[in-house]
Amino acid sequence: MKSALCESLGIKIPIIQAPMGGADGPELAAAVSNAGGLGMLALWPYDVDIVRETIRATKALTDLLFGVNLNMHFPQDKRLDVCLEEKVRVISFFWGDSSKLIDRTHEGNAVVLHTCASAKEARKVVDDGVDIVVAQGWEAGGHVRGTVSTLPLIPAVVNAVSPTPVVAAGGIADGRGLAAAMALGADGVWIGTRFLASYEAAVHPRYQKLLLGATEDDTCHTELFDIGWPNASHRVLRNKTVDIWEAAGRPPSGARPGENEVIAKSRSRGDIVRYRSFTPTNNVEGDIDALSLWSGQSVGIVADVKSVSEIMSDIVREAGEILKNISNRFDG
Repeated sequence: MKSALCESLGIKIPIIQAPMGGADGPELAAAVSNAGGLGMLALWPYDVDIVRETIRATKALTDLLFGVNLNMHFPQDKRLDVCLEEKVRVISFFWGDSSKLIDRTHEGNAVVLHTCASAKEARKVVDDGVDIVVAQGWEAGGHVRGTVSTLPLIPAVVNAVSPTPVVAAGGIADGRGLAAAMALGADGVWIGTRFLASYEAAVHPRYQKLLLGATEDDTCHTELFDIGWPNASHRVLRNKTVDIWEAAGRPPSGARPGENEVIAKSRSRGDIVRYRSFTPTNNVEGDIDALSLWSGQSVGIVADVKSVSEIMSDIVREAGEILKNISNRFDG
């Protein structure tokens, strides 16, 4: 399966693994790249030593291209320097103005992606010099900047920035989603929730079990899990923390029930308080059900845990069959 995205990045399959902080360690990113797509690392919150260490650990698992995601809500100059020193060849930006870092990224021989929530934003980042636009629909899991769903967003962004490659994000978890995105004019897809249910994802088994048991209407769009990243909307599985907050009348930060209560502990990150923006990784102990369980609306079609290679093979095969069947229907 070829597209402008594949040509731009030199990958075989037009699938990019969404950066999911905590879940997307070297094993997951490398597995996606080794299967022909583009693995991503969300390294924006970490100290530069950890950034360097994680990049090197990923390189030890793959000789192929992978990328690093940097969140522009926070200063990223030093982390970008480390990425370029380590010869990371794909940098994706999100949640803010990346214009001051684009030239430096290009000078470091890296391709620049930027996640957008509207056609207007997409036009701006392309004018700034971005090479590939990721158009994120409201259905997406984790932090979601916009309010437009994927179906109307993708063609609007494609119309706005063509011939710049566009990657569709939000609500895509199988071959049907890939085929639909390509039909809308996208050159590839950005997948998160489906990869959470993979053997290589560094997430807690209880988190995976909750994902597998969820339906498409079990997520909510909120700003509730704001400790560490305030005023940032996101989509999560509805859980006990959401329920107790709603039962209390949805009070603002500082007046919420159980605020500052330690509900879990991470061997690498210490105590985890209620309402903290934190991915339940496989080194966490405590009340997993009460943590920020990032999930997109595509969770309703995520039914099992598989290896990354199986997931990607299934998606490509199904998309190919669908596109072939559609072509045959029109030909007939």
